[in-house]
Amino acid sequence: MTTKVDVVFIHPGDKKQIYQGLANEFSATEPPIFAGLFATYLQRKGYSAAIIDGPAHNLSVDEIAEQAVSDLSPKLIVIVVYGNQPSASTQNMTVSGKVATAIKQHQPNMKIMMTGTHPAALPRRTITEEDVDFVCDREGPVTIYKTLQALDAKLDSFSDIPSLWWKKEGVVFSPTSSEGLIKSLDEEMPGVAWDLLPMENYRAHNWHCFDHIHDRTPYAAIHTSMGCPYKCSFCCINAPFGKNVYRMWSVDSVMKEIDFLVEHYGVKNIKFIDEMFVLNKAHVLGICDALIQRNYEVNIWAYARIDTVKDEYLDKLKTAGFNWLALGIESASDFVRDGSDKHMTNEDIINTVKRIQAAGIHVIGNYIFGLPDDSYSRMQETLDMALDLNCEFSNIYSAMAYPGSKLYTETLQNNPNDLPTSWHQYSQHAFDSKPVSNAFCSSEEILAFRDKAWEACFTSPKYLDLVQRKFGTDVVKHIERMTATPLPRKKSG
Repeated sequence: MTTKVDVVFIHPGDKKQIYQGLANEFSATEPPIFAGLFATYLQRKGYSAAIIDGPAHNLSVDEIAEQAVSDLSPKLIVIVVYGNQPSASTQNMTVSGKVATAIKQHQPNMKIMMTGTHPAALPRRTITEEDVDFVCDREGPVTIYKTLQALDAKLDSFSDIPSLWWKKEGVVFSPTSSEGLIKSLDEEMPGVAWDLLPMENYRAHNWHCFDHIHDRTPYAAIHTSMGCPYKCSFCCINAPFGKNVYRMWSVDSVMKEIDFLVEHYGVKNIKFIDEMFVLNKAHVLGICDALIQRNYEVNIWAYARIDTVKDEYLDKLKTAGFNWLALGIESASDFVRDGSDKHMTNEDIINTVKRIQAAGIHVIGNYIFGLPDDSYSRMQETLDMALDLNCEFSNIYSAMAYPGSKLYTETLQNNPNDLPTSWHQYSQHAFDSKPVSNAFCSSEEILAFRDKAWEACFTSPKYLDLVQRKFGTDVVKHIERMTATPLPRKKSG
């Protein structure tokens, strides 16, 4: 039986391709937050919406296409290309393209749009290479709405729609203007359309639940802000916004979302997906005060910066349920960090980690190996710092030239052959992952060092002793299973 809706949002993904053997037990299964926000926006404009979450249902490409076309018969399909963390859009483009092609094979006349960080960064390439009719080069919801209106009006031209790339009979048309950003997030996108999502299928990151490793569901992720005011050279997250901009939902709006998740779904584990949550004092403390007043038993993690974590925040963050803060440490080298527009000292890093831990909050240290000024010896300095800091968890990355970042633009200009040839190669864990090379190290050398650093951090006796003391034997065994899981890499040549 067909249930006709106006717009279907598709969250594509291939966990096996992106995470290999780590997908089954160790990775998170994230709700598609942008798809949910866009659905809310369209519903408030009078349109009906559905969401197909491929990874959450373990759907094949053909199953996604069949469900979208045959079961829902929409006016427009929107493939929303984001990932489990702010820079993880591009790695999902390979499967996104396959989904678009499969839909066209099922129904050649079906109208398809792509939106997300990657399409916004490379709109012309996306609409030229992919089996889609439209590409949005800004944040999305307003452009989607205007495209639906044009389809309802049966217009032959979409040139009046800001930020919309479109093609007709193979001819690509670029937009003549850009759509402005939503000014009031509270009024226009007040929350995610949770009722359209399989909430029972979402699972928190393994480390997020080290205090209760066998209780990773129910789980949800929310935005309390959009965008980032900083300009790190390796980051692409502002591509959909067209500039470095930072907008916030009000404390009341955020709390309505959390209240709903706790009361309707029993959610305990919550991710604040904001690129930078610990930033605006009134915003941070306002949310903390509201959570403390409610006395929910929640387990929250959020992103922070070394230079934004103030002492006056820490006790309130912990009391409110923030058990983890992720810090962009990146490198132990001042030279490397400065070249990436991250200005801090090693003393700043060490002191901030110690202050957070002293408040009873766990730290995820994020490290990047192979940034433009990174040599082998400087990467070793970073690994030594990671081992010395001994954070409760470490995210070990190799430098990727993500479309939409300054690093991508520089690589495209100076060494285009160094860029991946398939989009999923931007995944850190993919079989054929391809970091960007630099003046000191090849792509293969950087990836090999990243894998060496990952193993060193998680097999360190000092680290396993910390895990045993803080989280217990079950988590130690969990980590040992994780490090014993093969992560094959493609051999060069």
